[in-house]
Amino acid sequence: QIRLVESGGGLVQPGGSLRLSCTASGSISYFYTMGWYRQTPGNQRELVARITMNEGNVLYADFVKGRFAISRDLAKNTVTLQMNSLRPEDTAVYYCNGKPTTGGDYWGQGTQVTVSS
Repeated sequence: QIRLVESGGGLVQPGGSLRLSCTASGSISYFYTMGWYRQTPGNQRELVARITMNEGNVLYADFVKGRFAISRDLAKNTVTLQMNSLRPEDTAVYYCNGKPTTGGDYWGQGTQVTVSS
């Protein structure tokens, strides 16, 4: 079974940048799409961005358009989320997600992102 491991979270000031990485223990070509979700206490997990493995097509939530960018590196089995112009409301636990063509979801353990002065 493939495991997803996130890295790159932390504390940043408003307006700053962070780069999250998700590395799979196997080939990410196993997945149809991979993406990033986030969750705050008391709220449901919400989609931030996702990318298809074959074509590299991307989808962003409206609240991150123009600020975040998702990319994939098939050779390194890694999906990256570049987050710029961060706002306090971006504070959340960010989770890497993979959806195989056979259905279901794979999740990473989550990484905390805190945007605060």
